[in-house]
Amino acid sequence: MSRTGTSSPAPRRVLDWRLRFGFLALVWGFSFLFMKVGTEAFAPFQVTLGRLAFGTAVVAAAMAVKRERLPRGAWTWVHLAVAGLLLNTLPFSLFAFSELTIPSSLAGICNATSPLWGMALSLVALSEDRPTRRRVAGLGIGFLGVLTVLGVWQGFDGLDVTGTSLALLASLSYPVGWIYVRRTLAGSSHSHLSLTGAQLGLATLQLAVVTPLFTSVPTGLPLLPLLSVAALGVLGTGLAFLIQYDLVAEVGPTTAQMVTYFTPVVATAAGVALLGESLSWSTPAGAVIVLAGAALTQSRPKRARRPVPAPKDAGLGERPRATASHT
Repeated sequence: MSRTGTSSPAPRRVLDWRLRFGFLALVWGFSFLFMKVGTEAFAPFQVTLGRLAFGTAVVAAAMAVKRERLPRGAWTWVHLAVAGLLLNTLPFSLFAFSELTIPSSLAGICNATSPLWGMALSLVALSEDRPTRRRVAGLGIGFLGVLTVLGVWQGFDGLDVTGTSLALLASLSYPVGWIYVRRTLAGSSHSHLSLTGAQLGLATLQLAVVTPLFTSVPTGLPLLPLLSVAALGVLGTGLAFLIQYDLVAEVGPTTAQMVTYFTPVVATAAGVALLGESLSWSTPAGAVIVLAGAALTQSRPKRARRPVPAPKDAGLGERPRATASHT
Protein backbone atom coordinates (compact mmCIF):
# COMPACT_ATOMS: atom_id res chain seq x y z
CA MET A 1 0.00 0.00 0.00
CA SER A 2 1.39 3.39 -1.00
CA ARG A 3 1.85 6.17 1.44
CA THR A 4 -0.70 8.92 1.67
CA GLY A 5 -0.02 11.75 -0.78
CA THR A 6 2.29 9.76 -3.05
CA SER A 7 1.39 8.55 -6.50
CA SER A 8 1.81 4.94 -7.55
CA PRO A 9 4.78 4.31 -9.86
CA ALA A 10 4.17 3.85 -13.57
CA PRO A 11 4.05 0.21 -14.69
CA ARG A 12 7.48 -1.08 -15.66
CA ARG A 13 7.78 -2.37 -19.23
CA VAL A 14 9.58 -5.65 -19.83
CA LEU A 15 11.31 -4.37 -22.98
CA ASP A 16 12.86 -0.96 -23.52
CA TRP A 17 10.81 1.27 -25.82
CA ARG A 18 13.65 1.39 -28.35
CA LEU A 19 13.45 -2.37 -28.82
CA ARG A 20 9.69 -2.19 -29.31
CA PHE A 21 10.16 0.72 -31.71
CA GLY A 22 12.65 -1.32 -33.76
CA PHE A 23 10.37 -4.36 -33.72
CA LEU A 24 7.48 -2.24 -34.99
CA ALA A 25 9.59 -0.86 -37.85
CA LEU A 26 10.64 -4.40 -38.83
CA VAL A 27 7.11 -5.79 -38.66
CA TRP A 28 5.54 -3.01 -40.72
CA GLY A 29 8.42 -3.05 -43.20
CA PHE A 30 8.12 -6.82 -43.67
CA SER A 31 4.34 -6.52 -44.07
CA PHE A 32 4.84 -5.64 -47.73
CA LEU A 33 6.97 -8.75 -48.24
CA PHE A 34 4.31 -10.86 -46.49
CA MET A 35 1.65 -9.44 -48.81
CA LYS A 36 3.78 -10.21 -51.86
CA VAL A 37 4.32 -13.81 -50.81
CA GLY A 38 0.68 -14.21 -49.83
CA THR A 39 -0.61 -13.06 -53.22
CA GLU A 40 1.49 -15.74 -54.93
CA ALA A 41 -1.06 -18.34 -53.78
CA PHE A 42 -4.16 -16.41 -52.71
CA ALA A 43 -6.30 -13.68 -54.23
CA PRO A 44 -5.73 -10.18 -52.79
CA PHE A 45 -9.11 -10.16 -51.07
CA GLN A 46 -8.29 -13.53 -49.47
CA VAL A 47 -4.95 -12.21 -48.22
CA THR A 48 -6.67 -9.19 -46.69
CA LEU A 49 -9.44 -11.28 -45.15
CA GLY A 50 -6.90 -13.61 -43.55
CA ARG A 51 -4.88 -10.65 -42.34
CA LEU A 52 -7.88 -9.02 -40.69
CA ALA A 53 -9.12 -12.28 -39.18
CA PHE A 54 -5.75 -13.03 -37.56
CA GLY A 55 -5.35 -9.42 -36.42
CA THR A 56 -8.84 -9.33 -34.93
CA ALA A 57 -8.12 -12.54 -33.02
CA VAL A 58 -5.02 -11.00 -31.40
CA VAL A 59 -6.87 -7.83 -30.33
CA ALA A 60 -9.86 -9.89 -29.13
CA ALA A 61 -7.51 -11.96 -26.98
CA ALA A 62 -6.05 -8.76 -25.50
CA MET A 63 -9.59 -7.51 -24.79
CA ALA A 64 -10.43 -10.77 -23.03
CA VAL A 65 -7.31 -10.58 -20.86
CA LYS A 66 -8.08 -6.98 -19.87
CA ARG A 67 -11.82 -7.69 -19.64
CA GLU A 68 -12.68 -4.95 -22.08
CA ARG A 69 -16.23 -4.73 -23.43
CA LEU A 70 -17.27 -3.81 -26.94
CA PRO A 71 -18.49 -0.22 -27.39
CA ARG A 72 -22.16 0.63 -27.19
CA GLY A 73 -24.32 2.95 -29.25
CA ALA A 74 -25.63 2.52 -32.78
CA TRP A 75 -23.86 5.60 -34.16
CA THR A 76 -20.57 4.51 -32.62
CA TRP A 77 -20.81 1.26 -34.56
CA VAL A 78 -21.72 3.12 -37.76
CA HIS A 79 -18.66 5.35 -37.40
CA LEU A 80 -16.47 2.34 -36.62
CA ALA A 81 -17.74 0.58 -39.74
CA VAL A 82 -16.71 3.57 -41.87
CA ALA A 83 -13.38 3.76 -40.04
CA GLY A 84 -12.81 0.06 -40.66
CA LEU A 85 -13.50 0.58 -44.37
CA LEU A 86 -11.16 3.57 -44.72
CA LEU A 87 -8.37 2.43 -42.41
CA ASN A 88 -8.36 -1.33 -42.92
CA THR A 89 -10.56 -2.89 -45.61
CA LEU A 90 -9.78 -0.45 -48.42
CA PRO A 91 -6.05 0.27 -47.96
CA PHE A 92 -5.13 -3.33 -47.06
CA SER A 93 -6.95 -4.59 -50.17
CA LEU A 94 -5.49 -1.91 -52.44
CA PHE A 95 -1.94 -2.69 -51.31
CA ALA A 96 -2.53 -6.41 -51.87
CA PHE A 97 -3.86 -5.76 -55.40
CA SER A 98 -1.00 -3.36 -56.16
CA GLU A 99 1.61 -5.98 -55.32
CA LEU A 100 0.30 -8.23 -58.06
CA THR A 101 2.16 -5.99 -60.51
CA ILE A 102 4.65 -3.84 -58.57
CA PRO A 103 7.55 -4.78 -56.24
CA SER A 104 6.91 -4.88 -52.51
CA SER A 105 9.65 -2.27 -52.08
CA LEU A 106 7.77 0.22 -54.26
CA ALA A 107 4.55 -0.44 -52.33
CA GLY A 108 6.40 0.28 -49.09
CA ILE A 109 7.73 3.56 -50.46
CA CYS A 110 4.24 4.56 -51.65
CA ASN A 111 3.02 3.96 -48.10
CA ALA A 112 5.45 6.66 -46.92
CA THR A 113 3.43 9.27 -48.83
CA SER A 114 0.58 8.95 -46.31
CA PRO A 115 1.78 11.91 -44.17
CA LEU A 116 1.91 14.03 -47.34
CA TRP A 117 -1.68 13.20 -48.23
CA GLY A 118 -2.63 13.87 -44.61
CA MET A 119 -1.01 17.28 -44.68
CA ALA A 120 -2.79 18.24 -47.91
CA LEU A 121 -6.18 17.02 -46.67
CA SER A 122 -5.87 18.58 -43.22
CA LEU A 123 -5.44 22.02 -44.77
CA VAL A 124 -8.87 21.59 -46.32
CA ALA A 125 -10.76 19.49 -43.79
CA LEU A 126 -9.34 20.62 -40.44
CA SER A 127 -9.69 24.35 -39.81
CA GLU A 128 -7.52 24.14 -36.67
CA ASP A 129 -4.58 22.73 -38.63
CA ARG A 130 -3.03 25.93 -39.95
CA PRO A 131 -0.37 25.71 -42.69
CA THR A 132 3.14 27.02 -42.11
CA ARG A 133 5.84 27.74 -44.64
CA ARG A 134 7.84 24.76 -43.42
CA ARG A 135 4.94 22.35 -43.75
CA VAL A 136 3.91 23.63 -47.17
CA ALA A 137 7.54 23.31 -48.28
CA GLY A 138 7.57 19.76 -46.95
CA LEU A 139 4.46 18.99 -48.98
CA GLY A 140 6.12 20.24 -52.15
CA ILE A 141 9.37 18.40 -51.44
CA GLY A 142 7.49 15.20 -50.68
CA PHE A 143 5.59 15.17 -53.95
CA LEU A 144 8.82 15.98 -55.78
CA GLY A 145 10.13 12.78 -54.20
CA VAL A 146 7.09 10.87 -55.47
CA LEU A 147 7.80 12.07 -59.00
CA THR A 148 11.42 10.97 -58.57
CA VAL A 149 10.35 7.49 -57.48
CA LEU A 150 8.05 7.27 -60.49
CA GLY A 151 10.77 8.46 -62.87
CA VAL A 152 8.60 11.17 -64.39
CA TRP A 153 11.43 12.45 -66.64
CA GLN A 154 11.36 9.07 -68.42
CA GLY A 155 7.67 9.34 -69.14
CA PHE A 156 6.93 6.58 -66.59
CA ASP A 157 8.78 4.12 -68.81
CA GLY A 158 8.75 0.63 -67.29
CA LEU A 159 6.42 1.70 -64.48
CA ASP A 160 3.20 -0.19 -63.85
CA VAL A 161 0.86 2.77 -63.57
CA THR A 162 -2.12 0.75 -62.34
CA GLY A 163 -0.27 -0.99 -59.51
CA THR A 164 1.48 2.19 -58.40
CA SER A 165 -1.79 4.16 -58.48
CA LEU A 166 -3.47 1.53 -56.30
CA ALA A 167 -0.64 1.77 -53.75
CA LEU A 168 -0.87 5.57 -53.70
CA LEU A 169 -4.65 5.39 -53.28
CA ALA A 170 -4.14 3.02 -50.35
CA SER A 171 -1.83 5.58 -48.76
CA LEU A 172 -4.43 8.29 -49.36
CA SER A 173 -7.13 6.21 -47.66
CA TYR A 174 -5.32 6.35 -44.29
CA PRO A 175 -5.46 10.14 -43.73
CA VAL A 176 -9.05 10.23 -45.01
CA GLY A 177 -9.87 7.68 -42.34
CA TRP A 178 -7.89 9.52 -39.68
CA ILE A 179 -9.76 12.75 -40.38
CA TYR A 180 -13.08 10.90 -40.25
CA VAL A 181 -12.19 9.31 -36.91
CA ARG A 182 -11.02 12.64 -35.55
CA ARG A 183 -14.34 14.23 -36.43
CA THR A 184 -16.61 11.42 -35.25
CA LEU A 185 -14.92 9.32 -32.56
CA ALA A 186 -12.50 11.72 -30.85
CA GLY A 187 -13.43 12.10 -27.21
CA SER A 188 -15.30 8.80 -27.08
CA SER A 189 -15.66 7.35 -23.59
CA HIS A 190 -14.71 3.90 -24.86
CA SER A 191 -11.15 2.64 -24.55
CA HIS A 192 -8.82 2.49 -27.54
CA LEU A 193 -8.72 -1.31 -27.26
CA SER A 194 -12.50 -1.59 -27.33
CA LEU A 195 -12.82 0.72 -30.34
CA THR A 196 -10.07 -1.06 -32.26
CA GLY A 197 -11.45 -4.51 -31.55
CA ALA A 198 -14.83 -3.46 -32.90
CA GLN A 199 -13.27 -1.67 -35.89
CA LEU A 200 -11.17 -4.68 -36.92
CA GLY A 201 -14.12 -7.01 -36.39
CA LEU A 202 -16.32 -4.89 -38.66
CA ALA A 203 -13.58 -4.71 -41.30
CA THR A 204 -13.28 -8.50 -41.17
CA LEU A 205 -17.03 -8.83 -41.69
CA GLN A 206 -16.85 -6.47 -44.68
CA LEU A 207 -14.20 -8.65 -46.33
CA ALA A 208 -16.06 -11.83 -45.37
CA VAL A 209 -19.01 -10.55 -47.43
CA VAL A 210 -17.00 -9.24 -50.39
CA THR A 211 -14.40 -12.00 -50.78
CA PRO A 212 -16.76 -14.88 -51.77
CA LEU A 213 -18.36 -12.64 -54.40
CA PHE A 214 -15.11 -11.98 -56.28
CA THR A 215 -12.91 -15.00 -55.54
CA SER A 216 -13.11 -18.76 -55.66
CA VAL A 217 -12.04 -21.18 -52.96
CA PRO A 218 -8.25 -21.76 -53.07
CA THR A 219 -7.30 -25.12 -54.55
CA GLY A 220 -4.58 -25.55 -51.94
CA LEU A 221 -2.98 -24.02 -48.87
CA PRO A 222 0.75 -23.68 -49.57
CA LEU A 223 2.66 -23.40 -46.32
CA LEU A 224 4.82 -20.33 -47.02
CA PRO A 225 2.01 -18.06 -48.34
CA LEU A 226 -0.24 -19.25 -45.51
CA LEU A 227 2.41 -18.43 -42.91
CA SER A 228 2.93 -15.04 -44.57
CA VAL A 229 -0.77 -14.18 -44.26
CA ALA A 230 -0.77 -15.34 -40.64
CA ALA A 231 2.32 -13.23 -39.86
CA LEU A 232 0.75 -10.29 -41.66
CA GLY A 233 -2.30 -10.48 -39.40
CA VAL A 234 -0.82 -11.58 -36.08
CA LEU A 235 2.33 -9.42 -36.22
CA GLY A 236 1.63 -6.63 -38.72
CA THR A 237 -1.95 -5.92 -37.66
CA GLY A 238 -2.82 -7.27 -34.21
CA LEU A 239 0.41 -7.20 -32.22
CA ALA A 240 1.78 -4.14 -34.03
CA PHE A 241 -1.22 -2.07 -33.02
CA LEU A 242 -0.88 -3.04 -29.36
CA ILE A 243 2.81 -2.12 -29.45
CA GLN A 244 2.11 1.15 -31.24
CA TYR A 245 -0.41 2.28 -28.65
CA ASP A 246 1.95 1.29 -25.85
CA LEU A 247 4.68 3.41 -27.45
CA VAL A 248 2.38 6.41 -27.80
CA ALA A 249 1.46 6.11 -24.13
CA GLU A 250 5.11 5.88 -23.05
CA VAL A 251 7.10 8.21 -25.32
CA GLY A 252 4.38 10.33 -26.93
CA PRO A 253 2.92 10.41 -30.46
CA THR A 254 5.72 12.51 -31.99
CA THR A 255 8.41 9.95 -31.20
CA ALA A 256 6.18 6.96 -31.85
CA GLN A 257 5.18 8.12 -35.33
CA MET A 258 8.83 8.31 -36.38
CA VAL A 259 8.58 4.58 -37.07
CA THR A 260 6.83 5.58 -40.31
CA TYR A 261 10.15 6.81 -41.69
CA PHE A 262 11.90 3.48 -41.09
CA THR A 263 9.17 1.30 -42.63
CA PRO A 264 10.02 1.97 -46.32
CA VAL A 265 13.71 1.39 -45.60
CA VAL A 266 12.94 -2.06 -44.15
CA ALA A 267 10.44 -2.82 -46.94
CA THR A 268 13.00 -1.96 -49.63
CA ALA A 269 15.81 -3.93 -47.98
CA ALA A 270 13.56 -6.98 -47.49
CA GLY A 271 12.25 -6.88 -51.06
CA VAL A 272 15.72 -6.61 -52.60
CA ALA A 273 17.48 -9.08 -50.28
CA LEU A 274 14.81 -11.77 -49.91
CA LEU A 275 12.69 -11.47 -53.05
CA GLY A 276 15.41 -10.40 -55.48
CA GLU A 277 13.53 -7.28 -56.54
CA SER A 278 15.41 -4.89 -58.81
CA LEU A 279 16.10 -1.37 -57.65
CA SER A 280 16.96 1.62 -59.83
CA TRP A 281 18.75 4.66 -58.40
CA SER A 282 15.60 6.80 -58.58
CA THR A 283 13.66 4.60 -56.14
CA PRO A 284 15.85 5.04 -53.02
CA ALA A 285 16.71 8.61 -54.00
CA GLY A 286 13.04 9.49 -54.33
CA ALA A 287 12.26 7.67 -51.09
CA VAL A 288 14.74 9.84 -49.19
CA ILE A 289 13.13 12.98 -50.64
CA VAL A 290 9.64 11.69 -49.75
CA LEU A 291 10.68 10.99 -46.16
CA ALA A 292 12.32 14.40 -45.83
CA GLY A 293 9.17 16.11 -47.06
CA ALA A 294 6.98 13.98 -44.80
CA ALA A 295 9.14 14.89 -41.80
CA LEU A 296 8.72 18.60 -42.58
CA THR A 297 4.93 18.27 -42.88
CA GLN A 298 4.82 16.76 -39.39
CA SER A 299 6.98 19.46 -37.80
CA ARG A 300 5.50 22.08 -35.53
CA PRO A 301 6.94 25.53 -34.79
CA LYS A 302 8.54 25.90 -31.39
CA ARG A 303 6.52 28.00 -29.04
CA ALA A 304 8.10 30.54 -26.77
CA ARG A 305 8.41 29.25 -23.25
CA ARG A 306 6.27 31.03 -20.74
CA PRO A 307 5.96 30.30 -17.05
CA VAL A 308 2.67 28.46 -16.61
CA PRO A 309 1.41 27.16 -13.28
CA ALA A 310 1.47 23.36 -13.26
CA PRO A 311 -1.97 21.72 -13.17
CA LYS A 312 -2.88 19.41 -10.36
CA ASP A 313 -2.45 16.34 -12.57
CA ALA A 314 0.78 17.49 -14.21
CA GLY A 315 2.66 14.66 -15.84
CA LEU A 316 -0.39 12.51 -16.46
CA GLY A 317 -1.46 14.08 -19.72
CA GLU A 318 -4.47 13.18 -21.80
CA ARG A 319 -5.01 9.50 -22.38
CA PRO A 320 -3.92 8.78 -25.94
CA ARG A 321 -6.37 7.28 -28.38
CA ALA A 322 -5.62 5.32 -31.49
CA THR A 323 -7.31 3.23 -34.10
CA ALA A 324 -6.09 0.32 -36.16
CA SER A 325 -4.71 2.14 -39.18
CA HIS A 326 -1.22 0.80 -39.62
CA THR A 327 0.19 -1.16 -42.49
